[in-house]
Amino acid sequence: MGALSVFLQTTRSGRADFTQVVTLPPRASEGSTRVARTRSSNGSFAFQRPGRFRFVYAAPLPQTIVADGKTLWLYDEDLNQVTVRSQAGALDDTPAALIAGAADVRTLQSSYELANDGARDGLLWVRATPKAREGQTQQLRVGLRAVSPSQVELGAFEILDSLGQRSLLTFSRMQVNATLPADTFRFTPPAGADIIRP
Repeated sequence: MGALSVFLQTTRSGRADFTQVVTLPPRASEGSTRVARTRSSNGSFAFQRPGRFRFVYAAPLPQTIVADGKTLWLYDEDLNQVTVRSQAGALDDTPAALIAGAADVRTLQSSYELANDGARDGLLWVRATPKAREGQTQQLRVGLRAVSPSQVELGAFEILDSLGQRSLLTFSRMQVNATLPADTFRFTPPAGADIIRP
């Protein structure tokens, strides 16, 4: 977990492009063969610790997710709908808690069981299993790339949810400790959008 510790201690902000591949649990198809289904999306990502991030999904379904430190905004462009939630507690067992929330490994260990998960594809993997079993996330794996002994960047995330769905986010063109514009983590609902506050 040394790479994760270095990442948390030295990385205050960052931005990257990402590709996400979601593998849905297999279902019976013709005959009795069970076939897993996948879907892919891509976009851009930025974060600033503590507690701020922005995911912009460009294709195939445009969507923006922004956490400004207090509020979590989810904008579905096709539906012209914005879901607004308090950020407190909403992100506890998500990748965002690992990237943008925790100050150090000790803080993470209060919510996760952490274990080194070996090296693969040029990344050092750490497995994080939420201690609270009632959440949607069963397990997270974070893949980190050691750029130097004192700099580690985010390479990938793998998320397994309670329904058996697996999501793999792969990051490219990562800029560590990038200077981000002040409005990166602000969100203003578009005119005419339906606002939902569950």
